[in-house]
Amino acid sequence: PSRSPSPSPQGFLYTAPIREQGNIYKPNNKMMADELSEKAVHDVHTKEIDLVNRDPKHLNDDVVKIDFEDVIAEPEGTHSFDGIWKASFTTFTVTKYWFYRLLSAIFGIPMALIWGIYFAILSFLHIWAVVPCIRSYLIEIQCISRVYSICIHTFCDPLFEAIGKMFSSIRATVRKEI
Repeated sequence: PSRSPSPSPQGFLYTAPIREQGNIYKPNNKMMADELSEKAVHDVHTKEIDLVNRDPKHLNDDVVKIDFEDVIAEPEGTHSFDGIWKASFTTFTVTKYWFYRLLSAIFGIPMALIWGIYFAILSFLHIWAVVPCIRSYLIEIQCISRVYSICIHTFCDPLFEAIGKMFSSIRATVRKEI
């Protein structure tokens, strides 16, 4: 259910559609909320991947963007034949492209398996060992810090206040003699 494509008071030709069930993030009815939660659970393992932009987080921008001009360059005054230069460019580019495809076809799935296992182990250790150890340490250290704080306030605060009062009456003046 959307509005007809008539000009809006703001001058826009098309207005945003009005959803009768609320927006997709805050559904108004329970059926839509249940449908979204089922879809979210299902989509965790079957999410679609982008076949066009395969590095959306730009992880490899600084490493693998190597073109012919980054590797081979002829300075002014030292140029090969134009045909040789074009053939070299084509050879480099096509070889890099197809050899990468060949290597990824042979080793891509085994490497994905290895990295999947590695990150699964890393996640498991982080969730079941590292975080609980850190939380346990923080709980224990909190108890110790309270005892330490009480000792400092009981014994050190009066001592430093007394020393501060002793030295508070000292006045220093600086004279310059010529």
